[in-house]
Amino acid sequence: MKYVLVTGGVVSGLGKGVTASSIGLLLKACGLRVTSIKIDPYLNTDAGTMSPFEHGEVFVLDDGGEVDLDLGNYERFLDIKLTRDNNITTGKIYQASCAFHFTPLFSVIDRERKGDYLGKTVQVVPHITDAIQEWIERAAQMPVDGKPGPADVCVIELGGTIGDIESMPFIEALGQFSYRVGAGNFCLIHVSLVPVLNVVGEQKTKPTQHSVRGLRSLGLIPHLLACRSTTALDENVKVKLSQFCHVPRENIITLYDVPNIWHIPLLLRDQKAHEAIFKVLNLQSIATEPDLEEWTSRAELADLLHEPVRIAMVGKYTGLSDSYLSVLKALLHASVAQRKKLFVDWIAACDLEDATAKENPDAYKAAWKLLKGADGVLVPGGFGDRGVQGKILAAKYARENRIPYLGICLGMQIAVIELARSILGLKDANSTEFDPQTKNPCVIFMPEGSKTHMGGTMRLGSRRTFFQTMDCKSAKLYGNKTFVDERHRHRYEIVELRNHPYYIGAQFHPEFKSRPGKPSALFSGLIAAACGQLDSLLLQGSENKRIIPMAAGTIDTQTAIIYQNGTATKASNGTLDGIYSICNGVH
Repeated sequence: MKYVLVTGGVVSGLGKGVTASSIGLLLKACGLRVTSIKIDPYLNTDAGTMSPFEHGEVFVLDDGGEVDLDLGNYERFLDIKLTRDNNITTGKIYQASCAFHFTPLFSVIDRERKGDYLGKTVQVVPHITDAIQEWIERAAQMPVDGKPGPADVCVIELGGTIGDIESMPFIEALGQFSYRVGAGNFCLIHVSLVPVLNVVGEQKTKPTQHSVRGLRSLGLIPHLLACRSTTALDENVKVKLSQFCHVPRENIITLYDVPNIWHIPLLLRDQKAHEAIFKVLNLQSIATEPDLEEWTSRAELADLLHEPVRIAMVGKYTGLSDSYLSVLKALLHASVAQRKKLFVDWIAACDLEDATAKENPDAYKAAWKLLKGADGVLVPGGFGDRGVQGKILAAKYARENRIPYLGICLGMQIAVIELARSILGLKDANSTEFDPQTKNPCVIFMPEGSKTHMGGTMRLGSRRTFFQTMDCKSAKLYGNKTFVDERHRHRYEIVELRNHPYYIGAQFHPEFKSRPGKPSALFSGLIAAACGQLDSLLLQGSENKRIIPMAAGTIDTQTAIIYQNGTATKASNGTLDGIYSICNGVH
């Protein structure tokens, strides 16, 4: 097994995750099998309870792991399926016990309680550092590409910035690990910043020099430098960095600003990063030149698109786009596939509410102007009741004005609540999350869910849901398959409104399985409907059966179709006059 470690310096947010994903893609394009590991030094066991404002979106894996958003980048770039064990946190290393995908692995505290250390003083070195190394070695051996046996290369990203106090045990462990696996099996790529000061217009190398010095003082020696800058590095800057950082000039790569991140693997290829990595890992004899023809075509196509499609994103966390990163990527994948240039209009849901009209009329008018100018409306998932009324108003606007609508998780529940209120006349219809005393609960807590603990208490991961009717857009978009395997972060249903150009809500999260070359079916439907191309897409999906899986129950009304998990033929949580069948769980 060969290992490539990606670290970051100077500041956070440089794009280590995209860099690590691009390196993995480049190596895969050279014929190697690649897996990935993300190390997050925080004390949380996983990302499940973290606010999107704090850490971006929570990405959900097939096995139900709630992980850092960078694992989403790995999956999208490499087209692989990772597990929760591919995300290491300080909490996992210390916690009472954990289970590996294949082999039980007890954490340090659990081992100490069992007496495995034979009375010794349990310390960061060697016990914590040994546990980290053991985790890396075991996770790297797990196949993630659907083929038997381990990968050839494991790309490891160390979260945070060199010098962070919480990273120290991991840096020490990785320093030991580099000696443990030996020269020729370990390559370190350091991502750093080379800023350009507007006052002098000169690329400054001092931040990177200090970052590399700090890295070397901790026992890690970089083999390549990936330098983030607004423009390509000048040759004299590379020479200076090589001299002060002790890295060969040809191993200094520029990652300058590009129109879209699909160009990053191409930048690495054009600067022969793969050849530098092969030299460090002694892979020159088996690796081939990277085959990135399809990837290059897609990246160039994305730059040339000019015909717009505008999607209104009505959400709670609109102040940080990373909160909805996978949703944005799924929209992009679908837009490029439909040859349209994507424009996302961010609308804070609360700005659509009547209270805002009184308190901040300008924000209210601006929000409604964006909503009314959109070709399609998307309401993503979220927690809590803030902005719920605004989302309901957005769903109502889309329904009444026949604007394509896609609701994901909470967005699906919003569509059901709005329908119950407006069409069924149940004025107080609501979710028990928002109103525990509502007389007409459309959405209730899952019976097995916990109301006292938040982490890992939801229905998570890949779940199979069956169609009970094929006479709907959703089934056609999934290639007329009888079931769908999608990733959930709560419940199972999908709802579709009849006699509407496109009005679909799904409890699962189709964005998590969208790929650049294989866009999500429901996102493709939204974009196609917004562009007036849904009929041709449905015909294509029906004839080619391009995508598989999907979802479940139906009700025979003139208003809506409901699908539910499994093969049940009756509502398990009651009905709303035959319109709404089951929606258990809280979002």
